[in-house]
Amino acid sequence: MALVPYDPFRQLSNIGKDFDNFFSNFPSLFRDDSQWGGVRVDVHETDTEVVATCDIPGLEKKEDVNIHIENNMLNISGSINRTNEVKDENMHRKERFFGRFHRSIPLPSPVSQEGVKATYRNGVLEVRMPKEKEGNQKTIDVEFH
Repeated sequence: MALVPYDPFRQLSNIGKDFDNFFSNFPSLFRDDSQWGGVRVDVHETDTEVVATCDIPGLEKKEDVNIHIENNMLNISGSINRTNEVKDENMHRKERFFGRFHRSIPLPSPVSQEGVKATYRNGVLEVRMPKEKEGNQKTIDVEFH
């Protein structure tokens, strides 16, 4: 039998991990999703492109969303407006998001700003970004004096 040094805080560390795991699976009611505006994003890459798939239900026109790529970050922002709002005194439960949203997502590979395509269908925004080609990277020469 191996001897283990006494560490009175070891159990607290385990309890903290269990607590974090427990609440990470709870609905957004217990988490602060306000920084995300309720927008969920999946990012994957193929040999030729990086693809971001975002759940943004409620967009009505293309002017409601803005997409920018800068410093290897995909920035998606906009607003969701509801035109057929129910009066608060008649509302029993309110979980659907409306208002402004913004997400900044780091990209796994450098992408070109040319040839980016975005499509919106059934509440899902898909942004396809072609990867930078190896030859497009610029090498900077250092001058020694």
